[in-house]
Amino acid sequence: MIDEFAKDNLYGRLRRDRQALLWKLDGLSEYDARRPLTATGTNLLGLVKHVATVEARYFGEVFDRPSPEPLPRWQDSNGSDLWATEGETRDQIIEFYRRTWEHSDATINELPLDAPGHVPWWPEPWASTNLFAIMVHVLGESIRHTGHADILREGLDGRTGLRAEHEKPIDEEARAAYCAKIEQAARSAAPIEA
Repeated sequence: MIDEFAKDNLYGRLRRDRQALLWKLDGLSEYDARRPLTATGTNLLGLVKHVATVEARYFGEVFDRPSPEPLPRWQDSNGSDLWATEGETRDQIIEFYRRTWEHSDATINELPLDAPGHVPWWPEPWASTNLFAIMVHVLGESIRHTGHADILREGLDGRTGLRAEHEKPIDEEARAAYCAKIEQAARSAAPIEA
């Protein structure tokens, strides 16, 4: 009984975060969806591509259910899953992510939580694992990168949140006052040296 509860809960949260990550692309220009927004090149469309690749590997290769999507061997990973090339469209990457969901969902739905798996890129003794551990791991990756996307999107146009239906109009004046309050608290706690 607890297994089904745990599986349903993890799976529901994964589906929620998948949608949230895609929502972060809504309304953005091609440039803003692709451009590097951090010193390390993190970008919104690249986050979607990366999370899709992570899901494809963990819910595919780990359970000997290879993704039908073409993926380079994990040993050959060169960071190209972190950004969109000129030849890749936003729609192609989104559709890759959605097809990956279907494959991942089949793995999740068809296997019990204790189904054994093997992660060849993890060191021993952790390489031998099960569906429960992989669901937790992939959910953690998804949450982490959806959080990155939330911050990047906020930096672009101020939009925040988990779902479109919960989004509120941006009150620039209230935001500025709130940030000024936090800035004042920071300065008071740690005076700037002259």
